[in-house]
Amino acid sequence: MQKNFGIDDILKLLCGEYGDPHSVLGMHQQDDGLVVRVLMPGALSVQVEDEKTKQLYPLRQIHDEGLFESEIPDRTKWFPYRLEVDFGNGNIWDTKDPYSFLPSLSEYDRYLFGAGNHYEIFDKLGAHPCVMDGTAGVAFAVWAPNAKGVSVVGDFNGWDTRRGMMRLLGASGIWELFLPGACAGDRYQFAIKQNDGCWHYKTDPYGVCQELRPKKASVVYDLTGYEWQDSTWMEQRKSGEKYNRPMNIYEVHLGSWKRVPEEGNRFLTYQELADGLAAYCTQMGYTHVEILPVAEHPLDGSWGYQVTGYYAPTSRYGTPKEFMTFVDTLHQNGIGVIMDWVPAHFPKDENGLGRFDGTALYEHQDWRRGEQKQWGTYVFNYGRNEVRNFLIANALFWLERYHIDGLRVDAVASMLYLDFCRRDGEWVPNQYGGRENLEAVEFLKHMNSAVAGRHPDVYLIAEESTSWQGVTRPPEEGGLGFSLKWNMGWMNDFLSYLKKETVYRKYHHTFLTFGMMYAYSERFILVLSHDEVVHMKGSMFYKAPGDRWQKFANLRAAYGFMYTHPGKKLNFMGNDFAQYTEWSEERSIDWHLLLDADHRAFHEYMKALYQLYRQEKALWQRDFDPDGFSWVDCDDREHSIISYVRRGSDPNDFVVVVCNFTERPYEGFWLGVPEEGIYEEIFTSDDRVFGGTGRKNEGPHPSLPQAAGRCNQHILVTVPPLGMTVFRRVGKNSEKAE
Repeated sequence: MQKNFGIDDILKLLCGEYGDPHSVLGMHQQDDGLVVRVLMPGALSVQVEDEKTKQLYPLRQIHDEGLFESEIPDRTKWFPYRLEVDFGNGNIWDTKDPYSFLPSLSEYDRYLFGAGNHYEIFDKLGAHPCVMDGTAGVAFAVWAPNAKGVSVVGDFNGWDTRRGMMRLLGASGIWELFLPGACAGDRYQFAIKQNDGCWHYKTDPYGVCQELRPKKASVVYDLTGYEWQDSTWMEQRKSGEKYNRPMNIYEVHLGSWKRVPEEGNRFLTYQELADGLAAYCTQMGYTHVEILPVAEHPLDGSWGYQVTGYYAPTSRYGTPKEFMTFVDTLHQNGIGVIMDWVPAHFPKDENGLGRFDGTALYEHQDWRRGEQKQWGTYVFNYGRNEVRNFLIANALFWLERYHIDGLRVDAVASMLYLDFCRRDGEWVPNQYGGRENLEAVEFLKHMNSAVAGRHPDVYLIAEESTSWQGVTRPPEEGGLGFSLKWNMGWMNDFLSYLKKETVYRKYHHTFLTFGMMYAYSERFILVLSHDEVVHMKGSMFYKAPGDRWQKFANLRAAYGFMYTHPGKKLNFMGNDFAQYTEWSEERSIDWHLLLDADHRAFHEYMKALYQLYRQEKALWQRDFDPDGFSWVDCDDREHSIISYVRRGSDPNDFVVVVCNFTERPYEGFWLGVPEEGIYEEIFTSDDRVFGGTGRKNEGPHPSLPQAAGRCNQHILVTVPPLGMTVFRRVGKNSEKAE
């Protein structure tokens, strides 16, 4: 026995606290030959076989927990070998020795990770089926710098911590082991020996697949080999100006969009969801779907926002490659895919990231920085390089491995402010005494810059509910670098106005108009999301006042205003057919309402509105250009009427919109128009086919030279009750005279 391997070393090895098992296990040169050591609990005998000569060298058992050793004095140079292990069951297990392989991570990998700049670290950490030195197996690696020992356990070693002990790669904090014979489909976890002396079993932070909840093991999975069929979409995505495109997003919770009640109310599979959503979005006129987080999560009621598997699409609906098929199918049908992404916080589940190696590794130790009490979650430590690397690489992973077209970043405000939802004494100021989380700010700038540098055609969307300046401004100009921002202020004003009885709306007229005061301070998306139809907030249908007809009319006018207002658009599933009930993740949305004539008519209205939005370039081409919008009249509070002009890139391409938010119709209404000409009504929410009263503006409407609102010309029109109407100039008055 080597003199530097004594009884103390044996005991540390057997209890899993030997940081470099490769230094004592496997084959090693010594002064008078070679020595081979194998730890194989439960084995009756172990032999070493020279792969070239087939000569066998039996090992003797030196400890009753399965530690075997043999000196080979007639050999002085290391040689390739295999192990023959007899467990007494009549079969001899023939395998390569896991402790005969070099590390799967280079020093450069470790350096980049430590610096926070290894954007492909997901190809190194985690579990990767591969071939090393001609041997098939799986390379495992995990970051746990403060662990006393780490072992990978799984189907391949009987979940025995002694048979998968990993080595610590220097100061990197990364533990690594290549296991010959392990393969795709094997379940595994990392057993972390923490300072309490106990093994704690953790899901792989970089694992790409997990068992179906409530089980918690990671699953070895090979992401390679999928043949994407979306090259046309991906090329089109790169062409043109991404902000001057129509963007009508359908927000979807995959588990409750549709279910199969006749089969135990089961979820749809990724393939079923892809086929159904592709057909529905094409029929309706949605350009994108935004899916509530698909990263693996244990609690259905969290809707996916408490993630335990940041790199694993949830197994509720299928496998990772089936999720690839989901994205691929939508792309082939011309539908983009945006995914909600949660870098703000993570749950405290025992098997997750929390106190991963026994210390606050991914989070802050001080609860005043490291916890969000209102959610019962931990907050990421953005000041730690390896944590930033974990998150930035994760963003890139979804974009590159799954062709995701955009990430909607959840709860950005909670990241930016140290006092977010905290009382005095519950937060720690930054180094300058302020409330801004400077580390989170730098993380967001870094992440957005890294993504934009590699994928300038994708969207990074901030759900940010405060007035933080420069959310969509580039980092080099002092901004955070997001592509788009949810317009939460507009949403709050819009919903507050919608809920008012019509008789009182004139006292709250600015709720409709104030949004234009800051509409160009950021690149905004107007949103009516899932958060607005849960938690006793009521469905959109029940937010609207009045009787049944008035509720539908209110919604038609409100959505008409939304889809002709500057900004990209997002609407939650069920809103487009006026769902009665609040959304619940436990059941599908109320598709049966489409059997009702009123809901069916409203559904047809939304489809027509979406088609109008996509067809009229003036409604999206200059969303972020102040010259693309002008008020006709924003001051008619007495009648609760607003009117405005939307313009496209072509100066002759414009539409005039008028919205009436009371039940009173107006005949012979003077509607200002920006230019002389002949106008025609191209859309009205009051069409009888949509459930309206049928007050339409038939025929041409020549402009008259008297001023109305802020325009020098006007046309005489009928303004329907609780209605939205759109006019387009189709010619000049002189043409009519001819």
